[in-house]
Amino acid sequence: MRGEEESTLSDVRDSAAPRRAGMRIVAVALLVVVVLAGLAGLLGVRSTSSVTTDGPWSVSVEYAWVARAGLDVPWTVTVHREGGFPGPVTVAVTAEYFDIYESQGLDPEPASQTADATHLYWTFDPPPGEDLTIDFDAYVQPSSQLGGSGEVFVLDAGAPRATVSFSTFLLP
Repeated sequence: MRGEEESTLSDVRDSAAPRRAGMRIVAVALLVVVVLAGLAGLLGVRSTSSVTTDGPWSVSVEYAWVARAGLDVPWTVTVHREGGFPGPVTVAVTAEYFDIYESQGLDPEPASQTADATHLYWTFDPPPGEDLTIDFDAYVQPSSQLGGSGEVFVLDAGAPRATVSFSTFLLP
């Protein structure tokens, strides 16, 4: 009679087979969760808005707080001033935030624009009424992976007023 080490079946049996089957089940379950999340629309663009009021000024920003590369996203700023705008309106935005976007332009176009090390400054002619709405037409660059954050505020006599902070997180 042969010993157990001399069995013809000893090299056929794989002790890792149950572990590999378990890993396959986990991988399939993860794939099913991702597909169901996509079908439910949970992996698309999620937008929100933030508002800050400072004296006669109010700044509101609608932005994507969750997005994916390649998708169109909302980014709209509304500046409100009680009593209307007595002159040009300058809006400042964190420049680095826009690195994640491929820009199609601003609507309306600013009358002038400039920048310093951290902010873009857009100056608009005073609109009629008490509201100026700026729409940034953009989509997330395909190469963007992490997202970004920034702030927007209106300049009043050179001082920032009604600062609103925002962040966009990018899903893979």
